[in-house]
Amino acid sequence: MDSLTIHRHTLLISAALHFLVDALCCCCMLLTAMSLGSLNLYYVYLTYNVVAFMTQPLTGWLADCIRQRHWLLLVAALLLTAAVLVSAFLEGWRTGSFHTLAVYAVAILLGGGNSFFHVWGGKQVAVSTGNDIRALGVFVATGAFGLSIGALFCSWPLLFAFLLLIPLLGGVYLRVEQPNDGTADAISSKGRYGTTIVVMAVFAIVALVMFRSFIGEALTTGVNKTRLLILLFGAVSMVGKMAGGWVALRLGIVRALVVVMVAFACCFLWRDTSVAVVLAGLFFINCTMPITLYWANDLLPGREGFAFGLLAAVLVPGFLLAVLSFS
Repeated sequence: MDSLTIHRHTLLISAALHFLVDALCCCCMLLTAMSLGSLNLYYVYLTYNVVAFMTQPLTGWLADCIRQRHWLLLVAALLLTAAVLVSAFLEGWRTGSFHTLAVYAVAILLGGGNSFFHVWGGKQVAVSTGNDIRALGVFVATGAFGLSIGALFCSWPLLFAFLLLIPLLGGVYLRVEQPNDGTADAISSKGRYGTTIVVMAVFAIVALVMFRSFIGEALTTGVNKTRLLILLFGAVSMVGKMAGGWVALRLGIVRALVVVMVAFACCFLWRDTSVAVVLAGLFFINCTMPITLYWANDLLPGREGFAFGLLAAVLVPGFLLAVLSFS
């Protein structure tokens, strides 16, 4: 019986938690920050993304250092709860400098909760499944669809529903989690590569992830993003991330990467022909996600939290570069 079968329940719960956390963050940001002017709105979203993504190498390092990693999940839930409660308080107070500062506080709380949750989940999935490339794709995939749902259907009842479900599923996860006697961590801590090779390879993977963030955003720039299309973008991104692990397992990692990148290049070149081509390109570029995460974990055994956080952090500069280049 393979690791994915053994850990399917905990994997499904952690993937559902990923959906809920990203949906909650997006929903809360929209409900709280939309009353601001355009300049402040831009800086609030920038603040959230910097805290949520660029702190993940630090929180990932923390995840690698502590043995009782459930505390990371608890901290994430507390930060997200605080953000929602502050947002609810601000609902009746929509003017003044205090309101603006409080919105920034919400962005920081949401970003912190997001950061702690992601490295917790990335570390847990990698260690518990022995860095199973399919499991990595399943865990990360649901966040993209959560963002779409949070953006399209944001409301206070939905926000509080997300907030209630997160600790509920978190508690279920801790009850059904496979007991860990330290064996998985011990196995993962045995490095196989020299320092020079690791450093060069990690830099190459970081560059690839930044390029993926840049080119993925460039692919959809200029497309009229209707509600249906936003939903489709989220769904296709999710399916692509999930499928990438199985494609890599079937074809071999290097061959799979070459195939999906060639397919993406064709879609990118002809992206102006139809929305279907854009959606296909989005699928193929997202297929590479579990591959890069698998490689990073393999190169940094025992530091899976840091590996996850490092790849998350470089998404922001790639995204911003695309926005500045194509806007």
